[in-house]
Amino acid sequence: MGSLCKIALLNLAFLLLVGWACGWPVDPTQGFIQLPFNTSHYHIQKPYDLPVSQRYSFLNEIHRLWVYSTDHPLSKNSPTKPRTEIIISGYDYSSGVWQFEAHGYVPNGTSGVCIMQVFGASPHATTPMLRVYNGSLSYYRAPVIVPCIYNRWFKLNVIHDVDGSSVKVYIDGILTYEAPGRGGTSHYFKCGVYAQNDDSYYMESRWKGIKIFKKCDY
Repeated sequence: MGSLCKIALLNLAFLLLVGWACGWPVDPTQGFIQLPFNTSHYHIQKPYDLPVSQRYSFLNEIHRLWVYSTDHPLSKNSPTKPRTEIIISGYDYSSGVWQFEAHGYVPNGTSGVCIMQVFGASPHATTPMLRVYNGSLSYYRAPVIVPCIYNRWFKLNVIHDVDGSSVKVYIDGILTYEAPGRGGTSHYFKCGVYAQNDDSYYMESRWKGIKIFKKCDY
């Protein structure tokens, strides 16, 4: 390799390090393979006594999901709280590095709700949960990772490294939070609204451009 090429590579590496340190947006999907995603790759969970159309719509490429705190759970005997969620199906995984990408929107007033999760953990149920409380996006109940999330579209990337036991959350291309994995032998992605503690009467989130990626195997 010539000296000019070496200098160019060193300069590139330096710029990438500076950009990472300064919080410049990046493309988290570099090195991943995008998998096919269409209506055969998801289904909707909703209150068991209601048709899908009363809690979900898909118009102009936007998934809109809503639920009320007084709604029933997803099944008659379920002890869980109300939810309307997109369940990514056909891409369950137990190893490797997987990534969820989408643009999300949370309207003002939605609170006490999980808007995205990776299902599967041990002894817990999820790895991780992203929740909204009073306009802030948090990792589970805490910490807050984005203080002002209402009424704007944001790009969300969640990377789950099963073997490395880690989770990375990117908002608008910026690495916002890292957390350890939580075990488990089977995982899949979900997004929408799933009532948590201190939930508001009405909860809604919107999603577009949902994509699923898997880390390249070399």
